[in-house]
Amino acid sequence: MYKIIHIILFLFISQWTYAQLSPGDLAKAHAHLEGISNCTKCHVLGEKVENSKCLDCHNLLNDRIRKNLGYHASSDIKGKQCIECHSDHHGRKFELIRFDKNTFKHELTGYKLKGKHQNLDCKACHQSKFIADKRAAEKDYTFLGLNPKCASCHTDVHQQTLSTNCNDCHTEESFVPASKFNHQNTKYPLLGKHQNVDCINCHRVDTKNGQRFQQFAGVKFNSCTSCHTDVHKNKFGPNCTDCHSVNSFRTVKALNNFDHNIADFKLTGKHKNVDCKSCHKGSYTAPIEHNRCSNCHQDYHQGQFVKKRLSPDCKDCHTLNGFVGSTYSIDQHNKSIFPLRGSHLATPCFACHQQEEKWQFRNIGETCVDCHNNIHKEVLKEKYYPKENCEACHSENRWSEIQFDHNKTKYKLLGAHEKQTCRSCHFNQGEATQKFTGFDQECLSCHQDEHQKQFEKAGKTDCLKCHQHENWTIAQFNHDKTDFKLEGKHATLDCAACHKPQQLSKITFTQYKFKDFTCATCHQ
Repeated sequence: MYKIIHIILFLFISQWTYAQLSPGDLAKAHAHLEGISNCTKCHVLGEKVENSKCLDCHNLLNDRIRKNLGYHASSDIKGKQCIECHSDHHGRKFELIRFDKNTFKHELTGYKLKGKHQNLDCKACHQSKFIADKRAAEKDYTFLGLNPKCASCHTDVHQQTLSTNCNDCHTEESFVPASKFNHQNTKYPLLGKHQNVDCINCHRVDTKNGQRFQQFAGVKFNSCTSCHTDVHKNKFGPNCTDCHSVNSFRTVKALNNFDHNIADFKLTGKHKNVDCKSCHKGSYTAPIEHNRCSNCHQDYHQGQFVKKRLSPDCKDCHTLNGFVGSTYSIDQHNKSIFPLRGSHLATPCFACHQQEEKWQFRNIGETCVDCHNNIHKEVLKEKYYPKENCEACHSENRWSEIQFDHNKTKYKLLGAHEKQTCRSCHFNQGEATQKFTGFDQECLSCHQDEHQKQFEKAGKTDCLKCHQHENWTIAQFNHDKTDFKLEGKHATLDCAACHKPQQLSKITFTQYKFKDFTCATCHQ
């Protein structure tokens, strides 16, 4: 009974003594330190509260101060006593951590508030669920233990597929758009049209781990077909850049390296130098008919060669080296309605077929006068060349080769006359004037009278009495049949001994006729 009274008395005296020493109840966080036996855990006997006592308990804060980290290691706080800001014994509900949120310099903590962080309430970040340090997490109320990395507060929407340093791409003003991201610093710099493509066109949105996920890492880009459909179906190989550039699929490079031979249409001749767009209008993928030249080229001849709904192709006469010139052969021409013979074989095509600006191959005529001017039309009777058929007299070898049968006329050609050309008699010398009618059979109608009418009788001179058709040599002249018969010495004289040259009106001729035949006429 005595012991019980003693204990009760001791407790009463202790409580009375502590009540006399303590200025008030401790705050809730320090409530476990109530009691006189715990005073030295915060106080030094005979002295005030020292920082060392506080830091012995608050070891997380102590570590940060020793490492010169955080607000308590800043120039504004370093050297101060903890009790200056965090006094106790003001009751259970007293807030040990008190400061003016509007004037608090958050940059002193080592984490300066920028952008959207400036407008957030402190509790938005300083929550127990964001506290990474387990020692701080055990506290009911603390501002310590937060990790400055974005992912410690914000959900990693990239699900650890990108760098944990969000500031590499994002700013604290806004997560969208990622204004600090520069695609040029990646393994795939954006060039040409790729610079204007919306991100979502390449970086697809899907669901991963039950969350909305947009893939940025691991996107294949080693080939254009990783993103683009090969409209050529690998016909031209896997390297789109051989023909296309990143500026536009519709803009094709100079296709120096493109092997058109792998296509259905091999480029040869002039086609090698043709610009791609001349054939591939609008699209390089659209099929082009190319079985015939006329699929691309206009028919210059405007259907001249169409027969019975069948049309020969340009390549039947031309080559791929150019439309100038033709491979149309003489053998082919000879199968036409106008076979080439004689001089026509050496006649250039344009002499007959390019009569005007354009070449003409149809309805240009089949007879000579369709191409050649009939110079005989007004002077030669049709009976000698029916229907103006030049071949009645001429041949295709040359115009001067004439086979006209002169016996059909009233004047049969004999002797030297057979050897003469038509022009000798029927064309006036020095003029192109023709004459086929109006002739008589008298020699002097063509030949000059060199005897100055000495042998004229009744207005006519018969040359054939002395001359013959073969030549002008006098082979049959008989002087005995003249008025002066040659006798004696006269019979052996040369003709020129008696028949001497005379001149009349500047014309020299040989005198064959004499007024009389007395000796004095010749002899003096």
